[in-house]
Amino acid sequence: MKRNLIYLALTAVPFIFACNQSEKKTDTTAKDSVVNQNCYAASFEKDSAAMIVKTMASGKITGSLLVKYAEKPENNGTINGKFSGDTLYVDYRFNTGNDKSNVFTNPLAFLKKDGKLMMGVAQIETTLGSSYFVKGKPINYEAGKFTFTEVNCK
Repeated sequence: MKRNLIYLALTAVPFIFACNQSEKKTDTTAKDSVVNQNCYAASFEKDSAAMIVKTMASGKITGSLLVKYAEKPENNGTINGKFSGDTLYVDYRFNTGNDKSNVFTNPLAFLKKDGKLMMGVAQIETTLGSSYFVKGKPINYEAGKFTFTEVNCK
């Protein structure tokens, strides 16, 4: 009987520890409030884009990005990332058109220059379902399609 109680106590410890960890994560998330919000718009030929960038107290960036194409369905999704110097690196999770069942994720990079965000173009590779910029290959901000200028948030 004593041995059963010891086994029961030993198996309960990981569960108690896990419960305490989830409470700590919730507290951390609750404290990470929005410090600043900026809205941006861009256009290129017949295509346009709108982006909301929220800076969190932790320094993380969240928001949304909508890209409307003239010749194909729009991309609509969320961005999550952070600034590294004057460059904003985000993961863009989006749906294409009315198809809400397929969610795509691509890395994006924006260079902040003169109050604008210039979208960069770089080689991307995918491993085990995760896409990322190829290390050692530069991001070209001059070849980017969109340069986002700040607009009033509606």
